[in-house]
Amino acid sequence: MEKNKMKANDDFQSVANRVSVVTIIGNVILSVMKLLAGIIAHSSAMISDAVHSASDVFSTIVVIIGIRLSARESDREHPYGHERMECVAAIVLSVVLFITGLGIGAKALKNIFSGNYNVLQVPGILALIAAIVSIAVKEGMYWYTRHYAKMIDSSALMADAWHHRSDAFSSIGALIGIAGARLGFPIMDSVASLVIFLFIVKAAIDIFKDAMDKMVDHSCDEETEKQIHDCVMKNEKVLGVDLLQTRIFGNKIYVDVEIEADALCSLQEAHNIAESVHDEIERSFPKVKHIMVHVNPK
Repeated sequence: MEKNKMKANDDFQSVANRVSVVTIIGNVILSVMKLLAGIIAHSSAMISDAVHSASDVFSTIVVIIGIRLSARESDREHPYGHERMECVAAIVLSVVLFITGLGIGAKALKNIFSGNYNVLQVPGILALIAAIVSIAVKEGMYWYTRHYAKMIDSSALMADAWHHRSDAFSSIGALIGIAGARLGFPIMDSVASLVIFLFIVKAAIDIFKDAMDKMVDHSCDEETEKQIHDCVMKNEKVLGVDLLQTRIFGNKIYVDVEIEADALCSLQEAHNIAESVHDEIERSFPKVKHIMVHVNPK
């Protein structure tokens, strides 16, 4: 059982690292492309979008560090493991995303309220092409990262996936703004940057709330607890369940259960029943990391 856990932990890190390296390479290429297109084609929306993509590189590095730390084995000072380090990585990610959004929003508002719309340059066709390419690439990166985040149940990797999705949304905003500016409304480029800001901030808040929810101990949903209860009751020697408590620790589940057994059974028999219940829960629920089984006489 211990070997299986170690293998699962190695697989978790391997998948996360592979996905992270792919997205880092993709974001570096995309950021440089969008920055050059924004400068050459005089598009503030595309430059803002390039900054957003560049922040993805930093965020993915944070994800790698967080996942590596969370996968470390338990030690004397951290007997319950380091799973919450992944949540810390997601929180850092959300803050970086939020600050990035504020910078983009502040610049957009400055252009909008300046009133000097005539001096705003009309973006070139290159910015339009870059926006379309960005939408396609970032949406693909979102689905790629999301797939593996669900596979290994990683909140930090899922946060990174939504970072990619927010970038795709921002590129859609940039596309609309650039197209509007080229149709004779230069201010639309700055309006697009403002829309990008709203998408980025919303994504940052959602990521932060999810990570904080996992940082604070709370029970599993009712359906999961019912499944665990039914799993315990499958053991014929268990006469009832007096107490069942669960708590989510990072992306793992901890279970405390009090079961009823025949008062006349020996201490060894009671121990065997408890061990059987423990092993069955562990086999049936891969996300369960720690189980405490207490036997009450009946």
